[in-house]
This record gives sequence, C-alpha cells and structure tokens, in this order.
Amino acid sequence: MGSRSEQMLIVVSILEGRYFPKRHRHKIVVEARFDGELLATDPVDHKSQPDFVTELAWELDRRSLYQHRLQRTPIKLYCYAIDSFSSAKESVGYIILDLRSVQEGKQALKWYALLSSKYTKSKPEIKIGVVLETDAKPHVEAFKAREAPPREGKVLETLPCSLLDVDPKSLTAILNEEESYYQIGPGAYCTDFFVLSVTIAFATQLEQLIPSTIKLPDERPEFFFYYSLLGNDVTNDPFTDLINPNFAPERASVKIRSQTEILRLFFASQSNLQIHLCCGDRSLGSTEISLAGLLKGNSEILRHPAAVEGAFTLVPPEKKKQKLPPLPLDLSPTVGVSVALKKEGIISQPSSPVKMEPEPKSPVMQRIIPPQNAKTPDQGKSYSADQVTKVVEAGSLTPERSDSPPSRDQATENEANSLQGEENKKTHNAPALDSQFRPAPTTNESDSTSAPKISIPASAHHFCFALDIRTIAQLDVNFAINCIVRYTYPFFGTAAPIMTNPPVEVKKNMEVILPQSFCAFDFAAPPHQLQDTFFRLPLLIEVWHKDKMTKDVLLGIARLKLSHVLTVDKTRFLGLSGDQCWRQTYSEKIPVIAAQGPSSEIAELYYSMTLEDYGLVKTQHITVSDSSQSANIGQQPSDLPAKPVQASELVADTEPRETMEYKAAFELEIWKEMQENLFENQLKQKELAHMQTLADEWKRRDREREALVNKKVVEYAALEEQLQKTLADLEERERHLGNGEIELQRLRKELQDDHDRKLREMQDTTRRSTTDATHQVELERLKFNQLQDDRMRLQQQLHEAEQKYKLLEKEFHQYKEQQSSKPEIRLQSEINLLTLEKVELERKLESATKSKLHYKQQWGRALKELARLKQREQENAMARLKKQQQELEHMRLRYLAAEEKEVVKTERQELEEIRNELNRLKLQDDKKQSSVQRNPASGEEAGDHVQRPDEALDNYLTRLIEERDTLLRTGVYTHEDRIIRELDRQIRETMVKRGGHT
Repeated sequence: MGSRSEQMLIVVSILEGRYFPKRHRHKIVVEARFDGELLATDPVDHKSQPDFVTELAWELDRRSLYQHRLQRTPIKLYCYAIDSFSSAKESVGYIILDLRSVQEGKQALKWYALLSSKYTKSKPEIKIGVVLETDAKPHVEAFKAREAPPREGKVLETLPCSLLDVDPKSLTAILNEEESYYQIGPGAYCTDFFVLSVTIAFATQLEQLIPSTIKLPDERPEFFFYYSLLGNDVTNDPFTDLINPNFAPERASVKIRSQTEILRLFFASQSNLQIHLCCGDRSLGSTEISLAGLLKGNSEILRHPAAVEGAFTLVPPEKKKQKLPPLPLDLSPTVGVSVALKKEGIISQPSSPVKMEPEPKSPVMQRIIPPQNAKTPDQGKSYSADQVTKVVEAGSLTPERSDSPPSRDQATENEANSLQGEENKKTHNAPALDSQFRPAPTTNESDSTSAPKISIPASAHHFCFALDIRTIAQLDVNFAINCIVRYTYPFFGTAAPIMTNPPVEVKKNMEVILPQSFCAFDFAAPPHQLQDTFFRLPLLIEVWHKDKMTKDVLLGIARLKLSHVLTVDKTRFLGLSGDQCWRQTYSEKIPVIAAQGPSSEIAELYYSMTLEDYGLVKTQHITVSDSSQSANIGQQPSDLPAKPVQASELVADTEPRETMEYKAAFELEIWKEMQENLFENQLKQKELAHMQTLADEWKRRDREREALVNKKVVEYAALEEQLQKTLADLEERERHLGNGEIELQRLRKELQDDHDRKLREMQDTTRRSTTDATHQVELERLKFNQLQDDRMRLQQQLHEAEQKYKLLEKEFHQYKEQQSSKPEIRLQSEINLLTLEKVELERKLESATKSKLHYKQQWGRALKELARLKQREQENAMARLKKQQQELEHMRLRYLAAEEKEVVKTERQELEEIRNELNRLKLQDDKKQSSVQRNPASGEEAGDHVQRPDEALDNYLTRLIEERDTLLRTGVYTHEDRIIRELDRQIRETMVKRGGHT
C-alpha cells in the first residue's frame, strides 16, 4: 500500500441571519446536504436576527474534491421553521454554494439571500463562510484490517461449487481497495488479470443532432462525450466545433481480476455500453455498444486482445421516442469507439489498478480510473464511486495577497501601454513595492545624470489602498440600465478614471454584483498628508448608463468618505520582508444621489475599502525614465533636488553635441521612435489577428448554415413522404367508410323494422296488462267493502250482546235479592242460569274472535296483491324506458357516423387543396430560379420581381390562417390534431420565407 491520500475538510460556518420575521412559537434550523450526507444546526429562536454560530464539516480526500469540482457538485443549505408545539417542519428557503469557489486559507464571510423564500417581503439573509482545511489528524493503521476482507476466498476454496452454479445476475464488479483492481466472480476462480479499455477516437456529422428549431448560440458552447465504465463516470475533453470536432483521442482503462468464462457471463448479463454526446446537463444523442461479443472463445483472448470497434451512429432522444425514420448514411452522426479487453501476463501488480501501456504513436491520452474509497469508521461517510482522475499539467502560480487581484480599466490605450509594466507587477506581487523603489542600475554615467528623479520625504510611508465596489441595489429608475461605475482620485498617483467592465444590467428590486470592481493603489505619502487629504477630499463615484445606440448618461453620484477607514481599529500582519505592517478595513452601503432633477436617492452601493501601511519608505529618490513610471506615486513634493555644481564644470563648454544633455535628448528621441514603430507593429499584428478571427468565424458560421440547410432539406423530404403516406391512408380510410356506410344503412333498416315490431308488441302487452290490473283492483275493492260491512255487523252484534249481558246481570242481582231467604236453591238456580249464559257468551265471543281473524287475513292478502300489482307495473315501465334509451343510442350512433363521413370528406378536400398549393408553390419557385438564371437583371428590376412573390406569399399565408381558424371554430379539431399542427408549421414556414424576401 502506498501512502494515504491527504484528507481535506470542507467547513461551512453558519453564523447569523437577518431580516427574518418574528415567530414566537417556531424555531429555525439550517440543514446542509453534500455528497449524500446531511448535517444540521441546532434549533434557535425564530427572531429577526437568529444566531446559529455553527460549523458543519465534511471530510474527503483531494481526489474526491477534484471529482466533485469537475461534476460541479453544489452544497445545498435548506432553512426550516419548526413549530415548538406540533413539531411541524416548514420550508423557508434554500441557499446553493458553489464548491469550485472554495479555497484554502481564511475567506471573507458573505451574506447569502434565501432563494424561493417564503418571506418575500423581508428578504431574509444568512451570513455564511466556506473554507477548505487540511485534516491534520494522525492516520490510524488499525483501520487497514477492516477494509480488506479477502479471506473469504479461502473459505470459498473449500466449498464444492462449479461455474455452472454461478448466477449471471449475481455477478458484480467488487472493488479491492488494497490491491487496486475490480474482482468479478468468486475469489477461488479469479486467477487472471484483464485490462478493459474504451477509446473514443473521432466523431462526424455531429451537427445533425442539433434540432433545426434551435438556433446555435453566438457564444460557443462546450460539448463532450460521456459514458459509465463499471460504475465510474468518464468524460473526454470538451470541444466547441460540431461540424469539425477536434479533440484528442482518449482511452479509459480499468483493471479486472476474473476468469474468462465468468467474464463472458458478466458481459452477457450487463446492459450495453451507452455513450452520450452532452452539452452541459443535456444529452444530444447516444449510441449503444454490446460487450457480449468481446469474448467468443477461450483461446482467442490468450493470443491477442479482443476488441469491438467501429463507427457507431448517434441517435437523438427525440427520434427514440417518436420512432422517426433514420437519416441517410452520409448524413448520420457517428462516433468512432474502440472497446478492447486484454489479458495481462503479470498477475501480481498491486501498485496500480491499470496496466500502463507504452506510449502510442497516435496522440491518445491515458485516463486512469481509480478505485473508490472504502468507508472507514473514522470518516462516518461513503465516498462517491465515480471518481475519475485526469492528468493536467498546471503551471506554477505566483502567490498573491489575501485580496483579490486588481483589475483596472484604463481610459485610453496609450495609458494602458504606458502602465502595462506596473500593472503586471501589481497583479503578480502587489505588496512588493520596495523592489520598485530601488534605483535601477545604470550602465553609463550619462543615464544616471540625465534621468529625472523624484525626491521622497523622509517621513513618507508606503501605503496600499484597495477599493472594492461590490454590489449595486435599490435601483429607483423607470427603466433597466446597463450600469458601469467610474471614479478618479489624483492623490493616488493617477488621473486616469477607474471603471468597471463589462456593463451589467440592473433592474428594480435587484442586487447585482459589479464585475472587475476591485482596484489597488500603491503610493508613498506622509501620514499627516494622507489624513488631511482623506478628511478633506471625498471620493466621488459616478454611476453611468451605457447605451450602444445613444450617448452615455450620468445617473447619479455617490460621495465616499475615505476618512472612515482611518477610524476603524488597526490589525497587525507581517509583510513579505518580515516587517510589521498595519491594515484597516471598512465596509458600508452609501446612497447614490441623482445627478439631474431633485436630489433624491436612486440606488445604493455596497463597498469595502482597505488601507495597508507598510512603514517608512527606504528609498528617498526614484529615477523616472518616463512619466508613466510615477503613476504609483501619490502627490509628492514637486521640487526636485538641485544638482550640486562642481568646480571642474566651470571651464569653457565643449562642442554642444558632446554635452550630456544633448546625448540624453538624442537617446530620448531614438527611444520615442522605437516605441512608435513597436506600437505600429503591435497594431498591425492585432489587426491581422482580428481579421483572421473574423475570417474563421465567417467560415464556421457558413459551414453551420450549410449544415442546417442540408438538414432541413432532408427533413422536408421526409415530411413530404410522410404526407404522401397520410394521403394514401386517408383514401383507404374513405373506402372503408363507404363500405361502412352501406352496412350502416342496412343495419339501420333492420333496426327500424325490429323497432316497429317490438313497439307494437309492447303497446299490446301494456294495454292488456292495464286492463287486467284495473279489473283486479275493482275486485279487490269490492272484497274490501264486503269485509268492512261484515266488521260493522259483528261490532253491532257484540254491542248487543254486551247490553244483554249487562241486563241479565242486573236481573241476576234482583233475583238474588229476592231469593235471599232461600240461599241454596236460589244460588243453585242462579248458577245454572249463569253457566248457560256464560257458555252462550263464550260461544259468541269465540265466533266474533274468529270473524275478526278472518277479516285480518283477508285484508293482508288484499294489501299483498295490491303491492305485487304495483311492483309488476313499475318493472314493465322500466323495461319500456330501457328499450327507448337503446333506440335513442342507436339513433345517436347513426348520426355520429354520418357526421364523421362529412368530416372525412372535408379533410380530404382540405388536404387536396394543400397538396395542390404546395405543388403550385414548387412550380413558382422553379420558374423563379430559371428566370433568374436566364435573365440576371439589375437591382431595380430585381426589386420589382420581389414584390410579386411577396404578394403571393401574403395571399397564401392569409388562406392558411383562415383555413386553420375555420377548422378550430367547428369544435371538432383542437391544436393537438395533426392537420392543425401541419397548418401551423406551414404558416411559420411561410412567415419565414416572407421575412427572407423582405
């Protein structure tokens, strides 16, 4: 095993928030997602300025970091509001951090606005810092034993298994991290090493993959090929020209440990290798290559490598979905791919997963696909398996200060040329001003005496002032502006204006970052003079609207008080020479006051300025060979030290041409002439370069136009063929509709006769049923009346019997009183009499009870019969209703069939008219071309002939629009029907032709 790769930490510091609304019942929490791992802050109170004060960190190695940067993996921060009572989680907004902008070392904290925020009025922001740190914890060797489970192979050796028992679906490529290869199959049978490589060599006709409806952008997009090899995502170097794709062939190789039969089963069970042509995140076309044909025999792989190579056709995703006809072979987009499988002669090569082949004769770039990092207990996360490293030659970078490198727009090209030397020095090493202040060594005495010098006071300090105008916001004008910011401050040593570039578009309620707004000035001045100037003279920042069509407009002016930077606390740092230096930094938002009209605030600028004091200037005199060399020197005492007069110089003057002044003037004139010649040569070279660039761009666009025209011709031919097929299908459909109409008429007659017959039968049945029901109801009514009479009669008899009983009882009491003297006889006689009366009354009561029960039974039977008759009548009515509904449905179907026939006839007539119109337009185009070839006329005659096709195109366009609107008004067709889409397409083409004529 080699040394462990250096581990890195991505640390996201979430400090505080602002502009949040107060919600007393809620807590606020921020969750961060990166590389499949979720980290969260502690819940804090949901107030206007929540304090998170949390650091979230992810651990990964440099290889994984490089892979994530290539794939543009973002760090996503989601902000949630959590209800304290119900624990409900509510999304507030999110923030996306770009991993490519994360650098090592201390980074400035920034305020990030929440995207898709729920609080649209307050626009909340969170202060976040992202930094990349080196993980310095010691490497624990104990974790090595946990990452290597190769002892399972020894267990498998003891098991009596056969290759026939291996399930092809269970075969997977397992990474061996220690020995750096992929194992496919059981370890007992994996004794051979193979190298699987994929090479993308060339590509042709790629412009056919761009749809004709999409216009190629002026800025060149980047295209690249993408495929997945054993779970690793591989891409080649991007290229910009689709017509003549120029990219170096690249080979991606991976080392495999397996056996021939197992590899054959593995390749047969795997899906095809898909190669995509991509532009950003979009796939323009793809092709599939089967790996099953790599291994055909056991002995072939031992003699020579197995390969599948050739030119494969790229198919756009739209054609796969719509199943459109393929393009001709000479216009089909293809990609040259070679897939090779080679057996290695040396088995034990644990140092590298890829066998390094000798350098090929063709310029083929080797790609090494490293094995994925295994998950270890101390990391607590799994790394991405698709980590592809790429060899990149990077030049040495000069270290810079913590500030961003200055970028300055010069007012004129002459000033840019004169200050070019100093700008290069500032860009590479801005703080190193001592080297600039050292006097240059002179070659002869005349140069040292004739060159002018600037005297620096002994109390002067070396200062560096940096100003960064970061954003502009709160715009209050009625139109969108192309904003540039411009300012000048002669105290810094240059009168040239400093401007941002390029102009940025700013609208209302937007906060826009100003590009190239950082500028640093190195100058020397006494501290009291610096303070007096900063307190006395503010820096005026002008906001301009730059318009290509009209003159630039001054919108407003912001007054920046430089004295603020002198009021903040100083921080100590060490300069490049080890000296102690001081730094003061101040940030603020200042209003922009309108330049015209009332003094109102129209915008707001956010800036940051830094003043660095490097101490006393060691050099007291600076030799200046040109006026531009003093651009970095601030306002200095303009009096030059007088040159002391020697006694030997008081002698008589020699010849004027031999004086030092004359020689210096002569050398200055020669230097000016050389600079003029050099400037002219540079201008000529720039002109030639621009002309060559324009010529290349013209050729490229001409090729693109030609390719698009050829593609449209092929598409029109395919559409014409499709239209002919559609017309043939319509004719066949019309013939089938005619036969169907005859059959429909026959069925209509049969159905009508059947309907009439069934209607008569139903009427007769209904009449009979009605008569029977009426008669039955009358009988039941008579029975009911009779039963009512019997009941009244029985009730009357019962009443008479009760009266008689009461009377007899009264007589019995009288008799009892009369026979009170003879109790036995009287009682016996009364008992006998009462017994007889009792028997008689019981008999009558039983008879009345039986009559009552019989009446109840008769009444129940009558009610049941009435309910049965009512139910039968309802069922008959429902049956009649269903028959009528069926008849109405048959009538509706016949009516719809008739309407469909009329619609088909109308469509056929319209298609016939369209075809005739297309033929007429083709004849007109042919006649026009022949007339132009026979009679080439002047510009005026050609103008007369152009008007006639324009009138014809207008008439044709008007007719197409009327036909489309007529079809839509019928309500039968919608915008999704084929004939409506065809008419829309013809309308668009006619409008394009009319625009081309004009």
